[in-house]
Amino acid sequence: MEFSDSIKFFLDEQNSSIDFFKNNLHEINEICQKLILGRDEGKKIFAMGNGGSGSTASHFISDLLKTAILKNKKRFNAISLTDNIPVILAWSNDVSYEDIFVEQLKNHFSKGDIIIAFSGSGNSKNVIKALQYGKENGGNCISFTGKSGGEMKNLSNICLKVPNQNMLSIEVQHVLLCHCIISCIRNSGEPEFKYD
Repeated sequence: MEFSDSIKFFLDEQNSSIDFFKNNLHEINEICQKLILGRDEGKKIFAMGNGGSGSTASHFISDLLKTAILKNKKRFNAISLTDNIPVILAWSNDVSYEDIFVEQLKNHFSKGDIIIAFSGSGNSKNVIKALQYGKENGGNCISFTGKSGGEMKNLSNICLKVPNQNMLSIEVQHVLLCHCIISCIRNSGEPEFKYD
């Protein structure tokens, strides 16, 4: 079986999205600025998502907590809402899967904190519920979505939309954009840890 056409099509989709972002830098730049300001002001940063988007949220928080450390700068205070499986299972079993993120926020969230949401559709109910809570309580809400933005775009201060409807390509671009943001933060000072 030959997959050359499928491989080329998939890679062309990625290049198309990258070209789009190279010509539309505003939201990425704004996210970098908000994260650095949040770090310097001691704000907490939360990230969430389901499935592949959940792993992206966890990965992004991991990079904020280590890869983005700069010498003579505060460290990020960042929490992945996807990583505490017993807490997620408890809320899901005892209340509702729609509450797994918002109930965690109620334990940790303060006005001015940053909430980062990942969803290809932009319509994940548990993510929307958490964003609504953040918006109503003075949070800075940032969304990474697909082409339409879904309901999340209406709940976010910044909505970074991948110009694509293919879920696999959307998730690829979300990881790429997160690494772009971490790279920008590293380039804003002297990184604590070097990578060869």
